[in-house]
Amino acid sequence: MPVKVSVIVPVYNPGIYIEDCISSLQRQSLPPDEFEVIFVDDGSTDETPARLDALAAEDPRMKVIHQENSGWSGKPRNVGIEASRGEFVMFVDNDDYLGDEALERMYDYGTANGADVVVGKMAGKNRGVPVELFRRNHPRATVENAPLIDSLTPHKMVRRAFLDRIGLRFPEGRRRLEDHVFIAEAYLRAENVSVLSDYVCYYHIRRDDGSNAGFERFDPVGYFTNLREALDVVERYTEPGPVRDRLFRRWLRVEMVERLRARRLLNLPDDYRRELFGEIHEVVVERFGPGVAAGLQPTQQVIAALTAADRYDDVVAFAEWEAGVAPTATPGDIEWRDGSLRIGFTAEYLTGGEPMLFPADAEAAPLTDVPKDVAEAVRWVASETAARFGQATADLLLRERTSAAQYFQPVEFTREAVPVGDGEEVRLVLRGTATVDPGALPRDGAWDALVRVKSGGWTKECRLGPAPREDRPAPRAGVVGDRPVLPYWTTPHGNLSLELGARGKRLGLGRVQLGDVTVSGDRFRVLLPVHVPGDAQVRLRFVSSRRILETPGTLSPDADRPGSVLEAALPEDLSDDVWRVAVCPNPGSDQARFAGLPFALRVGGGSVLVTPSPGPGVALRLARRARRVLGTARRKVNSRIRNGGR
Repeated sequence: MPVKVSVIVPVYNPGIYIEDCISSLQRQSLPPDEFEVIFVDDGSTDETPARLDALAAEDPRMKVIHQENSGWSGKPRNVGIEASRGEFVMFVDNDDYLGDEALERMYDYGTANGADVVVGKMAGKNRGVPVELFRRNHPRATVENAPLIDSLTPHKMVRRAFLDRIGLRFPEGRRRLEDHVFIAEAYLRAENVSVLSDYVCYYHIRRDDGSNAGFERFDPVGYFTNLREALDVVERYTEPGPVRDRLFRRWLRVEMVERLRARRLLNLPDDYRRELFGEIHEVVVERFGPGVAAGLQPTQQVIAALTAADRYDDVVAFAEWEAGVAPTATPGDIEWRDGSLRIGFTAEYLTGGEPMLFPADAEAAPLTDVPKDVAEAVRWVASETAARFGQATADLLLRERTSAAQYFQPVEFTREAVPVGDGEEVRLVLRGTATVDPGALPRDGAWDALVRVKSGGWTKECRLGPAPREDRPAPRAGVVGDRPVLPYWTTPHGNLSLELGARGKRLGLGRVQLGDVTVSGDRFRVLLPVHVPGDAQVRLRFVSSRRILETPGTLSPDADRPGSVLEAALPEDLSDDVWRVAVCPNPGSDQARFAGLPFALRVGGGSVLVTPSPGPGVALRLARRARRVLGTARRKVNSRIRNGGR
């Protein structure tokens, strides 16, 4: 069978960090005979070469090529391309890893859309990855209709015939930004690029030891010499005008202006800052026309203008002011509605820990000249931010805590200019309501709520919280599909998170009161502080000192109050004893667990009395005794089986 995908992994002294990469490749859902993995060992001096040789000996999908050290990743990737047999090649770094279905999903999506390049959704663990690009799927993306240029790392799936047809390979040697040169040309010359955003395909990892090549301090002269080569690619394949300016703007914004902002600049030694600034100044003056900076956000325009004017001291002073700017997001009402969780919030920017103030009568005015000083620059930014407030946005994202995978949630929001003092200044406040469908989140675990605020020249994220303990909402747990969902406030910070697959005491079942329990004849009814969107099947367990019984039940929305009603028939053989009760809200799930209820049923003399649950010691003795009874019963059954049923 033809190989669909060849995965190419350049390798250099990864140590233990390659193990997650290997494991993720071995777990791929694509059938084993439909993909291959080519590790190109670039002269590693640790134990990795022997590890890879042993891997290749036991797994026929894995191949290893050893070569002398070439200095960077370009040559190993090129060697891998030449050795590949796949219809597509997929580039993976040795300290990153793939989602289990990444190869299958990306290949199917690429072939369905005739793509030369497939970009899979990324998650960054302790490092940034593109966010706006992955708001939705883009089956036919271009540099004009999607923010493709935000993603220039090599971690894409590329059609091998396309690479051969245009003769595209990575620049080789010890150099930076070889991936920018390669990916920029691929985007500009591909017949189609497809962006897959509904599944996390690639996990981009920052090592705990901080030794990723991309995080090492670089030589500014060499770095910006290499950057010019990426700009050359854009010039070669675009005409002068808005498209070229927009593409150039990516390098001005990300590789230059963002390096000169706030703490990112201030945390560098002064001599290195000056060298970095000098090289950026040269590129800005040499390569970028006025249309490039004009499309930046206000704060970015100021930094670009000061840089072009060679005003290093003012860039540093502006960074000191901007370092005090941060977003804040305050939770509002949180309630369940029809199986979705509606989360209200307000968001705005702070400066120096206080709400940021803006002129009330601001009008948009282009930055036609370099600000004479930082005070004038700050005033222009404030005025321009207020004038552009109609473009400000607020998003709510949920980020899975262990993997860093994040997903945008639908948000409705309004913008409000709140007068302050005599009305000459205002606060710019965004008021939003997000609708979270827990069933749309891919897996159980802890999910943190973050608010992403875009206003003026800032796009920043913060946790949703803290919520003051005295008046914070108290959202109840829910059961949506086969998944218990618990909204909760973190300790001690009081930020909002969701636990999917919550069980036990965390579901809040300990709040059930004796008055919430009714026994009538053989029917059993309990009011639970749990939201359900419709009738759901559950399972009940009754535990006495001698037996464990189970029976099905139904969990239905409570028409009279928030919460639900649990109803079931009592087991027919509920003998005289004290019975503890537990409920499993998701019996059809692989993660099904029983959660104890805070009461017991005392059965005797033909009646059933609801009583407080026995204390922990009593409960433990009952459970142990019940297990012994069950164990004895099983041994007797097994003995009868061995003896032919006698």
